[in-house]
Amino acid sequence: MNKKVFWGILASFFFNFLAAQNSEFSGQVQFQGKGQIAYIQLIGDTKLNTQSDLEGLFKLSPLDKGEHLVKISSLGFKSQFIQIEIAENEKIYREIELKEDPLQLDEAVVSGTLRSVSKTESPVPVEVYTAKFFQANPTPSLFESMQNINGVRPQLNCNVCNTGDIHINGLEGPYTLILIDGMPIVSGLGTVYGLTGIPQSLIERIEVVKGPASALYGSEAVGGLINIITKSPSSAPRFSADIFGTSWGEINTDLGWRYSKSKKFDLLTGVNYFNYSLPIDNNQDGFTDVTLQNRFSIFEKINFKRSNNKLFSLAGRYVWEDRWGGEMDWTPEFRGGDSIYGESIKTNRWELMGAYELGTVDNLVLQLSANGHNQDSYYGTTAYNADQYIGFAQLLWYPTAKGRHSWVMGAAYRYTYYDDNTAATAGESLDQNQASQIHLPGFFAQDEWSMDDQHTLLMALRIDHNPQHGFIPSPRINYKWNSLNKKRTVRLGIGNGFRVVNVFTEDHAALTGARTVEFANRLNPETSWNANLNFVQKFITTKDAFISLDASLFYTHFSNRILPDYDTDPNKIIYSNLDGTSVSRGASLQLESNFTNGISTSIGATLMDVRVYEEDEDYRQFLTESFSAVWSIGYQFQNLPLKIDYTGNLYGPMRLPLLGPLDSRAAESPWWSLQNIQLTYYAKGAWEWYGGVKNLLNFTPPANSIARAFDPFDKGVDFDVNGQVIATEQNPEALSFDPTYVFAPNQGIRGFIGFRYSFK
Repeated sequence: MNKKVFWGILASFFFNFLAAQNSEFSGQVQFQGKGQIAYIQLIGDTKLNTQSDLEGLFKLSPLDKGEHLVKISSLGFKSQFIQIEIAENEKIYREIELKEDPLQLDEAVVSGTLRSVSKTESPVPVEVYTAKFFQANPTPSLFESMQNINGVRPQLNCNVCNTGDIHINGLEGPYTLILIDGMPIVSGLGTVYGLTGIPQSLIERIEVVKGPASALYGSEAVGGLINIITKSPSSAPRFSADIFGTSWGEINTDLGWRYSKSKKFDLLTGVNYFNYSLPIDNNQDGFTDVTLQNRFSIFEKINFKRSNNKLFSLAGRYVWEDRWGGEMDWTPEFRGGDSIYGESIKTNRWELMGAYELGTVDNLVLQLSANGHNQDSYYGTTAYNADQYIGFAQLLWYPTAKGRHSWVMGAAYRYTYYDDNTAATAGESLDQNQASQIHLPGFFAQDEWSMDDQHTLLMALRIDHNPQHGFIPSPRINYKWNSLNKKRTVRLGIGNGFRVVNVFTEDHAALTGARTVEFANRLNPETSWNANLNFVQKFITTKDAFISLDASLFYTHFSNRILPDYDTDPNKIIYSNLDGTSVSRGASLQLESNFTNGISTSIGATLMDVRVYEEDEDYRQFLTESFSAVWSIGYQFQNLPLKIDYTGNLYGPMRLPLLGPLDSRAAESPWWSLQNIQLTYYAKGAWEWYGGVKNLLNFTPPANSIARAFDPFDKGVDFDVNGQVIATEQNPEALSFDPTYVFAPNQGIRGFIGFRYSFK
């Protein structure tokens, strides 16, 4: 970013600060004789949120003159909305009484059971993260946004092109299903390349379910699911913008607007553009530290207004991206050549989704989605050109509840077409091509039985039919107990998951570097059994705080696990079904608190052990930490329109893939942490200015992470008759070029500054 522009924006930041107004809205909230904390929010403008003290007293300032809608809410009480009109430097005082409502405990969720229920009522543990949570550490993509969620880690899989996936409790990205508004859109190739380009200004919240959800969502929901809920076209801001840049030259732009004057439909549009075009090589290995990217996406969502008020919505997204990484003097004319190394990936991706509530039968909803992914890429001289098309249809029936039973039944069909230029779609000979086409029909049923006000039992079964592997059942059972006041909840879940694997669409390591790929046998579906025990306790203190404690124990046992073998042959990645078992087990703890003095905290930690048991040996899985922690600490100044956020994460050592016994690189990563600080200034009107520093500790991986970066085409490497690297005077460690030794982002400390604008 140009220095003059940077300092100009900074000067504007402080000018707006000095020009703040002094109007205020204050009052006292009463809780029918109970001492409690109220939350006061300015609707349509997140800049002024506050809390009352134990006496119910609060102050919201400074306010701009004009009309405002204020929401007053508290745990276990019905919310109230207050309309005020305030003049410049005017002070308004009101007394408000909130009435008890135990059902109004938290937000509604849908990911756990396919029903819209409150988070507390759901038998399946669902974690909810609002847009405000992600604004404490703004990022240009959903992939990076997940770095401050407990037990969830964005994992880079390549030092050169910086593609990656999202790990949940130590399980790799292909075990996590990504949904948009409940529709399974991001899968296969999208697991690696489809997590960018979702306009974050349109995200209402993100729901995370840890543990298998195959009983409702089928293949790929083995480790968990991430459901991205977008804003409703009828209630989203008329216009919103979120633009920021960094001292590394990154520029991210999110724009959103809605059209709702028509009597026939409401339309919501979102646009995202990200550009990074400044090659940097701080570790001086000759390669770009961060992949250069040029990305554009557009999102459209339409809600139709039917005369019978039944659901009819359509949405679509298009993503175009051109990214490259490699030697610093690489240019597009060297694409695919063997003189200057580069990894160049061009992606075109489209997605369509829709939901229609049938008028003939009550509570019958048809869901449809389709997506296409075209990839034109080179990893050095290795070309990878792939096309993937997925069609999905699901009919959901919600029978009228009888007694204490709530049913959900559904029939689903998924069609997957995949074709590429690798051995994955080769015919009887390598010069022939045979695209993969999979038809996957399925049926599922779920019964949620509310035995009484404290006990709920959920039972579900799904049966899918794969043409190669036959019928695949996925059962699950969940039990929930809660105290009468809803402040203590215990959940126990046991379930089964399955996954049909395509290595080339899911594992980037199969394509990059000098290692060759080998399949030791025909790959059968992976299956798993999971058990999860969850405990939640909410405390409303008699002083000045609301505290929530969330603790979990988890255990997953795999059969037919497919893991890349880096050890048997340093020049190969060998894929096969595990002749043994694999286990992921651990515990997590999350503590959240809000204080009336403006401090809010969210601190979480996860201990886990992901191990492989094969014949007479057991070992820890590659790129899996045994400990991780995340935190987000915010302070809203009481008398100033300022907020400071301190976010970060901490990871324990991970086992890393070496190239042989002579490889001098560390076999395990060090303890490492990414920490960020941000200051947000809420200017007059609907403006927010923010800025700060990312990666405060300036942590980066070792400079020698890319083996033989000076010889990416192995022109100075000698091999024996079996293809093994020979140690020579010029290559004493018997190394070949390999960028798969990666565990953390290679981007050091950097400043950032940006603004948000929202017009309701």
